[in-house]
Amino acid sequence: MKIKPIKSEQDYEKALDRLEVIFDAKINTKEGDEAEILSMLIDNYENQYYPIDAPDPIEAIKIRMEEMNLKQKDLVGIIGGKSRVSEILNKKKKLTVDMIRELERILHISASVLVNNYQLSK
Repeated sequence: MKIKPIKSEQDYEKALDRLEVIFDAKINTKEGDEAEILSMLIDNYENQYYPIDAPDPIEAIKIRMEEMNLKQKDLVGIIGGKSRVSEILNKKKKLTVDMIRELERILHISASVLVNNYQLSK
């Protein structure tokens, strides 16, 4: 097992190739330990060079709705009436503090995601 830091795209590709070979290695074996360390190195490199931005608040709501098999009508009473829900999900109106509190409580979306700024549709 010769593990070294990932410092270039070439190192990254080699690490991915090696991890693919040993991915199913048993835990607490030489290859299992190597896979665990390579996973951490790859994750660190990806976080540094391929960061993924958090979705805007409305996209986060839509993603969570999909995960929870919710329809637009299921948000009625959480963020307002039928027309208000439509306005929010279509980015015609901004979320209010009260809506953010309810969405955090019911959908378990962090308020830190919901308070991010986003553009309204025209």
